[in-house]
Amino acid sequence: MKPFDISSAVEVQPAITFNQIRERFNFKRIAIGRWVTQAEQERAASAFDKSLSDLMTALQCPESVISLRGNLSFQYGIGGRPGVAAHYDPSQCCFSLAKNAGPGSIAHEWFHALDHYLGNKVFSDISEVTATSLFASNAWLQDATPIPHSLNDKLYHCFKVIMLSDDAKQPSDLFKASAKMDRSLKSNYYAKPEEMCARAFEAFIEDSIPNNPHLVNNTRHSEEAKYGLYPNGQQRQLINLAFNDYFSLLGMALAK
Repeated sequence: MKPFDISSAVEVQPAITFNQIRERFNFKRIAIGRWVTQAEQERAASAFDKSLSDLMTALQCPESVISLRGNLSFQYGIGGRPGVAAHYDPSQCCFSLAKNAGPGSIAHEWFHALDHYLGNKVFSDISEVTATSLFASNAWLQDATPIPHSLNDKLYHCFKVIMLSDDAKQPSDLFKASAKMDRSLKSNYYAKPEEMCARAFEAFIEDSIPNNPHLVNNTRHSEEAKYGLYPNGQQRQLINLAFNDYFSLLGMALAK
């Protein structure tokens, strides 16, 4: 009797494509660099699709949240910046991953997109012009006028536990560590509200989905974590609870 070849009985699934990802999540646009080979596209698309699916699971939300209701664009291997593996461009509502970029950038850049998208939707005194560059987290710290809504209140609470102490009278430990790093580097980066919130979101996602290094990677034991640039201890727990409360409510609201 001829031996049974199990490989012949296994149906080979076609590779996911970026076009399929765009259609599934309703991204406004997905662009791929001309120097990205077909094999590289397939590997990147597979990792990206898995990461977005895991992100949906962590946030308990539908696809429309991931694409910010069709407002978000994505680029791979195009529009990069020297020495930068990933970045979000507020003027284009687009986040980009460099070709063969290091792992762990997706959650960080996606939160930048959400933070930017929400600016003039949760604060009433942000003009359309200002909204092109102002993040909701930054507007909150500048005492912009909040739009009353239970969902918005949950978001404001996220910003509070990230940037302020328990009694809201002092900067948080995360803010202090971030400001200290900026002073040592003579820079203005780590203590920006949008950067602190994006790193806090990374930590929340890694605690929710711990085994996807393309989505987020090493918020506990990296060099940045050793300097306190990611939340830890009780503050990390409070941030995780706050994000979970916000996104679970957001998911339920959009599922109706």
